[in-house]
Amino acid sequence: MRTMWTPEVQTFQNIFPTNRSVFLSQLQTFVDVQKDFLGQMFCTLGEIIGSTGSRLERTLSGIPGKKCGNIIFTAEELSNCRDIATMQLCANKLDKKDFFGKSDPFLVFYRSNEDGTFTICHKTEVVKNTLNPVWQPFTIPVRALCNGDYDRTVKVDVYDWDRDGSHDFIGEFTTSYREFSRGQSQFNVYEVLNHKKKGKKKKYINSGTVTLLSFKVESEYTFVDFIRGGTQLNFTVAIDFTASNGNPSQPTSLHYMSPYQMNAYAMALKAVGEIIQDYDSDKMFPAYGFGAKLPPDGKISHVFPLNSNSENPNCVGIEGVLESYFQSLRTVQLYGPTNFAPVINQVARCAEDVTDGSQYFVLLMITDGVISDMVQTKEAVVNAAALPMSIIIVGVGPAEFDAMEELDGDEVRVSSKGRVAERDIVQFVPFRDYIDRQGNQVLSMARLAKDVLAEIPEQLLGFMKTRDIEPRPALPTSSTTTTTPPGLHKLRI
Repeated sequence: MRTMWTPEVQTFQNIFPTNRSVFLSQLQTFVDVQKDFLGQMFCTLGEIIGSTGSRLERTLSGIPGKKCGNIIFTAEELSNCRDIATMQLCANKLDKKDFFGKSDPFLVFYRSNEDGTFTICHKTEVVKNTLNPVWQPFTIPVRALCNGDYDRTVKVDVYDWDRDGSHDFIGEFTTSYREFSRGQSQFNVYEVLNHKKKGKKKKYINSGTVTLLSFKVESEYTFVDFIRGGTQLNFTVAIDFTASNGNPSQPTSLHYMSPYQMNAYAMALKAVGEIIQDYDSDKMFPAYGFGAKLPPDGKISHVFPLNSNSENPNCVGIEGVLESYFQSLRTVQLYGPTNFAPVINQVARCAEDVTDGSQYFVLLMITDGVISDMVQTKEAVVNAAALPMSIIIVGVGPAEFDAMEELDGDEVRVSSKGRVAERDIVQFVPFRDYIDRQGNQVLSMARLAKDVLAEIPEQLLGFMKTRDIEPRPALPTSSTTTTTPPGLHKLRI
């Protein structure tokens, strides 16, 4: 028997599902009319989107001795919420508002709301001292202009700019996205009306006209478009093995291997890694340490493979990374200094070989203290900003992380030797901000993962846009049934 269910549209604020119980509970529960249990399966939103063609087929289970059949998930986004419109307008014979000059006109666009109110969605630049302005072309998301409703009223006010902010109202007109989409024509010449002025003057006609010169609509590509088109996220881990972390055999150490609970390094790695691994098809993760003396000769290394295999530093899944991390703690000597540049450059060398949009590299660095090679690290970040690469830094322990905040670049873009990073690619979070004093470790780690991964989609899109890279067509779907990965949230059906 083949059952079809009505698709349910879900809106997710974050592309990386962090709190799986919340995200998966929003998926529709499918039952027959008697609510009999039909089967169960395990998945995350990331697995569905990351599957070939965003189509995931799994086997249902849960009833001993009975074949429960298969379930197929497909994911897609609504295209009308992703369009962006580029338009240009001009005006003719606007009212003169300035005593010693003409006018300094600008336009204010308003989207109408369902309750009849209006919300500002765009302002043009001011064109000085003219009654016949031509404004620069501008781009606006269709969802901002009309929330995807092509017939919803768009109101445009025309103002004369004043230095003190008391701008003079010239007039207004109304239109819609559908009208704009006709392009330059007689339908897109609008009378600018000042109703207050019209009520006072019998011979009043209008306060000028506004003409649409051009209108173009393009699809705004999303993170999902690139993942569906085959772009792979390559996840690399780098862990701080400097002596400032403390002796791993002591409970005060940030690397302490307790038999009862994971240390901060392991918790951060697991929280972030388990989410991002769903977007990596082969689940093979290069994992490095830095700042340790290696056996047998005690040589200091700032890029050593956690699995001790310099030819193949890949670990199988996040559990494999954790296993290699714990093994390294038993074999290397924590030392120093805390140098970031070598491992950043290591990943950058991989990224510079693949700049066609087929791969994007994410480096997770977990550290406890002050960077020793800040000058070299800034240079490495500036260079990496031109590559398909992002850097996540999680700071553990009580140290001050001022240098990390500087690398984050949210306020001031990182620079080196007079060069400014072309993108903001660093995201820093202090682990201590996510320690739940009430013991809710699952929720606090979900918040950590959410915050450190929040910027990755925009950073990926930023790189693709600067290189004019478009997503490839969605990969063809495959009917291959995959096995259930361990440790994923249970979805009952």
